[in-house]
Amino acid sequence: MRARLRLPMLTVSYRTPVRTFSLSHHLNAANQIYSSVRQPDNFHTYQLLSSSSRTPLITLWTTSWCSTCHVVAPLIKSAIESGVGEAEGGVGYCEVEYDAPDVMSSSLGMDFMITSIPTLFSFDAGEAQISTKITDGRKLADRSFLEEWIRNEARRHGGRGGGGGGPGILGGLFGSWK
Repeated sequence: MRARLRLPMLTVSYRTPVRTFSLSHHLNAANQIYSSVRQPDNFHTYQLLSSSSRTPLITLWTTSWCSTCHVVAPLIKSAIESGVGEAEGGVGYCEVEYDAPDVMSSSLGMDFMITSIPTLFSFDAGEAQISTKITDGRKLADRSFLEEWIRNEARRHGGRGGGGGGPGILGGLFGSWK
């Protein structure tokens, strides 16, 4: 005959924390500042990181000989480091050294119609935002203008929009002109 062991009934009660699951973008994301781009592969990696985090990638296209770039680059980086755009969803930022040998020998600048240095240019979900591209050095040196521009770009948070070409046949095919 088998002996039965009787144990007192043990009841364990605990509360599991309520966790929510959301596919929507979490606002107040921290801005991300990447190293300068000297090779096209780095640029494409930053685009992918930006797309996966649903934050726009802000790029400043510079050259080593551009005096305006030496004024504008620290101003833009300072604004992003200080948190401009984080309340709207955050941004990624990198400088593209357009005169770096690997960048110059690639078609990277031509792909995005970089015709002036410096150029401030945004990408959202990997899509170039042609309509918000800034090439005017006076605007780029105006901190309040830059902060508003960064906030507007951050508001996209992976939703695209505002990109596409200019007026004309190709602009009509690839997006609307604002």
